[in-house]
Amino acid sequence: MSDFDVTAADSIDLARLRRFVAVAEELHFARAAKALRIPRQALSATVIELEEELGTRLFVPGASPTQLSDDGSALLAHARELIRVQDQAEREQKPDAPASLRVGFVPGVTVKKWARIWADRLPDHPLEVIGIAQGEQEAALREGRVDVCFVRLPIDRTATNAISLWQETPVAVVQKDDALSLLDTITPAELATETVQDTTDLDQAVDALAMVAAVGGAAIVPQSIARLHHRRDLVYRPVSDTDFTEISLAWPTGTDSDLLEEFVGIVRGRSANSSRGGVAEPDKRTEARKPAPKKSAKKPPPKKPVARGRKPARRGR
Repeated sequence: MSDFDVTAADSIDLARLRRFVAVAEELHFARAAKALRIPRQALSATVIELEEELGTRLFVPGASPTQLSDDGSALLAHARELIRVQDQAEREQKPDAPASLRVGFVPGVTVKKWARIWADRLPDHPLEVIGIAQGEQEAALREGRVDVCFVRLPIDRTATNAISLWQETPVAVVQKDDALSLLDTITPAELATETVQDTTDLDQAVDALAMVAAVGGAAIVPQSIARLHHRRDLVYRPVSDTDFTEISLAWPTGTDSDLLEEFVGIVRGRSANSSRGGVAEPDKRTEARKPAPKKSAKKPPPKKPVARGRKPARRGR
């Protein structure tokens, strides 16, 4: 029976023990070296050094495939525990990453302005901006892929909070040389004789515009989508008497947080010095510029009435 004491490995640096564990788990020196991104010769040298320091064989000599010895198996269990304890200690010492917010947006929405304001006001909290397909907007919120999302209505309001932001102008996209391109505004009646491409799925709007460019006709999309997929051979004109689409900011019910509230405030135009949901603090510089209130002039005392028929006495010189 071996008298090998695994606690002798307590004084060995963990970098070398990690190399031993890699070989012991792979039971293949070449694969372990590749995983560690070191030369195979360096890995073999490390194992030989460990065997000399510990005074025992860690692998069965000449075995093919590679096999751990009994002492090697004992060292593997002990080394894993040493590494686990060290990794846990490092995690506990490492400061927590600053809280961040993940903001999604559907095609046609631009969030650059709000991202810039966020960076100015909350530089210690990263803002992750994520593009979301129109058809995935509800799933992205429901599955927690984003914390808040600029969505295009309609959206399920039963499990989602939403605030309306703006309406999008519907436009008809036509070929540049189409007669309709000469109009400032197009009516539905003027589109009646045109082949109108199906743009129900806005994620595929680029394909609908490509069809208009190829065969003519028209495609009705929000103005932001027309701008997003702008083509030189196409133009867009506002369409009258057509429903507007609406952009809202939405987040799952019950997921409110300070960072979320901050972002909602930024989008709604809340100033930097205003309290959340409260009244903005007065600007002292503005207060200083305010003119002092005018003092009301005192009314002069009423003159004593002079008796009729008598002249007032003349003062002597």
